[in-house]
Amino acid sequence: MADDPRHPRERWNRRYGERPPPSEPSAFLTDRADLLPDGGRALDLAGGAGRHAIWLARRGFEVTLTDVSDTACARAGARADAAGVELDVRRIELGVEPLPAGPFSLVLSHAYLDTEVWREAIGRLGVGGVALLCQPTVRTLERRDRPGRSWLLEEGQMEAFTSTLDGIEVLELSEGWTDEDRHEARAVLRRAAGC
Repeated sequence: MADDPRHPRERWNRRYGERPPPSEPSAFLTDRADLLPDGGRALDLAGGAGRHAIWLARRGFEVTLTDVSDTACARAGARADAAGVELDVRRIELGVEPLPAGPFSLVLSHAYLDTEVWREAIGRLGVGGVALLCQPTVRTLERRDRPGRSWLLEEGQMEAFTSTLDGIEVLELSEGWTDEDRHEARAVLRRAAGC
C-alpha cells in the first residue's frame, strides 16, 4: 500500500523531507556533454528533485523526469519553475508502472539500480539516442556504509549487462573511485542505425 512506511514512495518521501537533495548535476553527466545528442526528448529515471533534468532542459532537451516520491516530484517542479524551464514530471514507481512512451534521444539513470528498467528504457531510444548509466558498486562499502547492499552493482555487472544489449554501441564503459569516495560503474551507450 502507498501509505505503508515500507513502501518505496513513503520511504523516499521521508528521505527527501529529511535533507535537501543536491541541486548541481553530477560530473558524470556534465563531463559527458560532448557525447549527448543535440536536443530531443530525454528520460531521467528516478530523477529526484531535478538536478539533472533541469541541466538537460537548459540545454534544449524536452525532459521527462520520473520518480516514486511525491516530495521529489514537487521539488523538481518548483526548481524547474524557478529556473525558467519546463519539465514533464511524472510520479512513477519504476519497475511496477509503465515507462513513458518513446522514442527518446537520451536516457539517464544516475544512482538507480534496476537492470530490467534500464533495458526497457534503452529500448525506447531512437536511432542515435544515447543512454548514460551510473551506479555504485559493492566496492563502495570499503569506504562508505551507504547505499545499502541491494542498491549496489557487483564488480563487472555493468559490463555483463551492456553485453546483452542488441543494436547498442558502447561508447564508454568504466569502473572506478570518484572524488566522493564511491566506486561507480559507468556506461555511455548509443543505439546504432538500423536497430
